[in-house]
Amino acid sequence: MTAAGLPFRKMHGLGNDFVVLDARAHALGLSLESRRRVADRKLGVGCDQLIVLEPPAERDADVFMRIYNPDGSEAGACGNATRCVASVLMAERGGEAAVVQTVAGLLEAEKVGVGGNGLPVISVDMGPARLDWRDVPVSVACDTLHLPLAMGPYGDPVGCSMGNPHATFFVDDVALLDDKPIREFGPQLEQHKLFPEKANVGFARLTGTDRLRLRMWERGAGQTLACGSGACAAIVAAARRGLTSRKAEIVMDGGTLTMEWLRDGHVLMTGGVAQSFTGTLDPALLA
Repeated sequence: MTAAGLPFRKMHGLGNDFVVLDARAHALGLSLESRRRVADRKLGVGCDQLIVLEPPAERDADVFMRIYNPDGSEAGACGNATRCVASVLMAERGGEAAVVQTVAGLLEAEKVGVGGNGLPVISVDMGPARLDWRDVPVSVACDTLHLPLAMGPYGDPVGCSMGNPHATFFVDDVALLDDKPIREFGPQLEQHKLFPEKANVGFARLTGTDRLRLRMWERGAGQTLACGSGACAAIVAAARRGLTSRKAEIVMDGGTLTMEWLRDGHVLMTGGVAQSFTGTLDPALLA
């Protein structure tokens, strides 16, 4: 950080937005309160997640990506942020591939094209979907294809871990994808006793052949325009239930991701990324 402050990038994947800080040369040592201030949409820059780039611990990785929620807690995975960070690395080096290390493991990404808006389209292997109840985790032994959970109009979710815990509810009534019920039940489901580490909660509806409408309530972040790991969980859940094939389009508030649950168990995510602006954080924000 210079005397003028700390440079940052504001990026997003389908409206799932991030403040990206570079700590590869010098550690930042951000406090819990400073993370919250940066993420605050009225008092700071505002974001769904704060991303800090650090030197990788693995030889095969190009960077370590640390992920913080707006409440300051650390997250294990974020697919849209991975694609954004990969695009930064590719632009720096002039290449079309990158390996991003997270607490959830190594994620391989590549540039697969350019969208109609001229922005890069990045594909990332999000690693394997973990389906055992202990991996999600949930607090009771059960079949994760039918988690023992119901609340209000929502019930019978599918559980999995994409490096972070997910529960995906399928609904037939389009009204159950409205803001009001999601904001009412999302926080309660996130913090349900079934999830000892809380959970990201997806609300999905089949809208066509291999096409899902998905709305998300994210652990530690609330309602977001898009969630990459949530889209991963949704394609896995839909394929396990026989609602779609292993490849489908996941339509979220911020746009569409192409998702594929590969035969080796890994989940491949493809979509566009964008940089909105750059700036400098005032040192007082980080005090």
